[in-house]
Amino acid sequence: MVKIRLKRMGAHKKPFYRVVVADSRTPRDGKFIEEIGTYNPLKDPAEIIIDNEAAARWLANGAQPTDTVRALLKKSGAIK
Repeated sequence: MVKIRLKRMGAHKKPFYRVVVADSRTPRDGKFIEEIGTYNPLKDPAEIIIDNEAAARWLANGAQPTDTVRALLKKSGAIK
């Protein structure tokens, strides 16, 4: 199963995330298929940059977003 999820980057206590498409069996920060955006929760307001076309394409092909990514996709406009 293919998932759209967050990959954690950044230093200790300074999180930065990449929104990636990955196989559900791979580790959180492991190998991924495609990077479709970034999420920086430390900025005020939080910075969300997502390629809506790529996200829509993956969703149409059956990729399942995690709960957090689903909320980010709604905020960015990829999901109505």
